[in-house]
Amino acid sequence: MTFYDALETRSADARAASLAECLPALLTHAQSLAGYGHFAQFDLASIATAEDLARLPVLRKSELGAAQKRLPPFGGFSGGEFDYAFQSPGPLYEPGRNSHDWWRFARFLHATGFGSGDIVQNCFSYHLTPAGTMFENGARALGAAVLPAGTGQTELQAQAAHDVGVTGYAGTPDYLKVILEKADEMGLTLNIGKAAVGGGALFPSLRQWYADRGILCRQCYATADLGNIAYESAAMDGLILDEGVVVEIVTPGTGDPVPFGEVGEVLVTTLNNDYPLVRFATGDLSAFMPGESPCGRSNLRIKGWMGRADQTTKIKGMFIRPEQVAAFVAKHPEITRARVIASRDGETDAMTVKIEGAAEKAADYAESLSETLKLRGQVEVVTPGSLPRDGVVIEDQRSYE
Repeated sequence: MTFYDALETRSADARAASLAECLPALLTHAQSLAGYGHFAQFDLASIATAEDLARLPVLRKSELGAAQKRLPPFGGFSGGEFDYAFQSPGPLYEPGRNSHDWWRFARFLHATGFGSGDIVQNCFSYHLTPAGTMFENGARALGAAVLPAGTGQTELQAQAAHDVGVTGYAGTPDYLKVILEKADEMGLTLNIGKAAVGGGALFPSLRQWYADRGILCRQCYATADLGNIAYESAAMDGLILDEGVVVEIVTPGTGDPVPFGEVGEVLVTTLNNDYPLVRFATGDLSAFMPGESPCGRSNLRIKGWMGRADQTTKIKGMFIRPEQVAAFVAKHPEITRARVIASRDGETDAMTVKIEGAAEKAADYAESLSETLKLRGQVEVVTPGSLPRDGVVIEDQRSYE
């Protein structure tokens, strides 16, 4: 078995020592950028671990968008120099650089078997959004050639894959199947033996369909803002964190880490001086996995995408947000966890808030709940440990059928 580099198999102590060296420097650099001017109030030199990052505020996509409107194009979170400017829905703008593997996709592509002898049909979009350029940058870092196919025009895609001799695919999980079936219709034999996919769900049945055609298919977890975050290896056991990011799992709506192994919102800090996003909230749910990957890569693993953390729900015409639930819990040290349940009482919305901890009388919290959530509801004290550890703080049980 070969690895992309020695970083993948470092000991936990070696990885921690490297982070302790680079993280304070990254944060000090970030403080010099307009977007992180508020960092001046923190002792950045003492923040040297993922756990230490919890002292800093969370950066949410809504804040990034507002900052970009005040200070275009990147809100003061970039060093200023860029080779690309991309636009994602929102709109949000992301910088990009031509430098070696800037978005950190080479490690994932290498784990999927891509190398200098490959010709990669890159079917991620090149139009405004960064995905196409991200994967091309990673493939070129490995010495692979790239067919910048983009999306659509399936008949031309199939013809090009045949004529050019494409050996690998990069794109959404389902589009390769469309190309292969079109090639079958056209009587073309394709030589695609590996696929690196993202941007959608890779269902087991689809992965097996590719395997039955002799195509190895693996997926990554990435975003337009952050680049690659985690990826599958031959072990097919969770997603291994990339070496260029620090990941935290926190209670949705807060910056508070959940116990190891519990489901929460994914926060990512990129170790990239060009565009250092610190504690950036992805809005996705996941959980850390215990132990190391059987493949020999030693970094932490996550379970993959487990839903969205933004559980904002409208009850009786009022929006209830995860951060409001977190604020309610924070007001009462004896409460360790709360879960809002939206239901129906006849034709009327109803709200029940279940709380865990040392609380005794539910009635003691009715007024505080009303003040924090701006809505009255029933409070129910439950046995500690009885609420599911699934990252859900607002559960909507109403039927919309």
